[in-house]
Amino acid sequence: MARACVCDTYFTVDETTGELCLKPGTMGLRQVLVFNEPGNYQFRKSDFAWLARVRVKVQGAGGGAAGASAGRSETVTQPGGAGGGYSESLIEASALGTVETIIVGERGTAGGSNSDGGDGGNSSFGGLVTANGGSGGAAVMDSGNGFVCFSGTPGPLAGEGQIAMGGGHGGGAFRLTGFQGQSGEGGESHMGHGGFPRSSNGGGGAGRGYGGGAAGGFARDGASVQGTPGMHGAVFLELYG
Repeated sequence: MARACVCDTYFTVDETTGELCLKPGTMGLRQVLVFNEPGNYQFRKSDFAWLARVRVKVQGAGGGAAGASAGRSETVTQPGGAGGGYSESLIEASALGTVETIIVGERGTAGGSNSDGGDGGNSSFGGLVTANGGSGGAAVMDSGNGFVCFSGTPGPLAGEGQIAMGGGHGGGAFRLTGFQGQSGEGGESHMGHGGFPRSSNGGGGAGRGYGGGAAGGFARDGASVQGTPGMHGAVFLELYG
C-alpha cells in the first residue's frame, strides 16, 4: 500500500484504509451560532460530535431613556440610558455541561413623558459567561427655564468571563434657558453604539448594533415626548473542531 507523508501534528492516516483525516481539536472554526432575539435558548454539545472548544461572546442589553414634558416657555432634557456590558471566554468542550442555557437580554423599555426608561436585561451562557445590562435613564429634570444640569447614568459593572467589561455610561442632561439645552447621549457597548442626544423636541436617538443605550428625551415650549428603548443584547458562539 502506498504511504502518505503528512504532518502528524494535524493529520492522521488510517493504517488499514489509508484515509487521511484531520485530528480532532485541530480543525479550527467550523460554525458560528447567533442568538440575537431576547429569550432563553439551549445549547447541547452532543449536537456537535466534533466540538473541541467554543468561544462565547456575550453582550448585555442597553438601557432605555425617559421622555420629557415641558410647560410653555420652558424646557426639559433627560439623561441617556447606559450601554450593556460585554464578556467573552474560550471554553474547552470538556468543561461544558450536557446542556447550557443561553439568555439574551431584552432592551430597556422607553420611558413615558415623565417616567424612567427601563433597565436592559443581562445576557449569559450558562453560569460560565455573563454580561450585565445597562440601567435606564431616569426622568430627573422638572420643567423650568433656569440653568440646571444632572449627572448621567452609570454604566453596569463587569460580569463573568475571561474577558469582562462594563458598559458605557449614559450622558448627563442640562438646560441653559427656557428654550435651550441638550439631553444626554446613550451609553456605548462593545457591540453597539449609544443614541445621539437631542437639542430640539423629540425622543432621544436610538442606539445601534447590540447593547447600545438610548439617548434622553427633549421637550420645550409645551411639548410632550415619549422616551426611547435601548438595544437588545446578543450571544455569539464560535464552534471549533
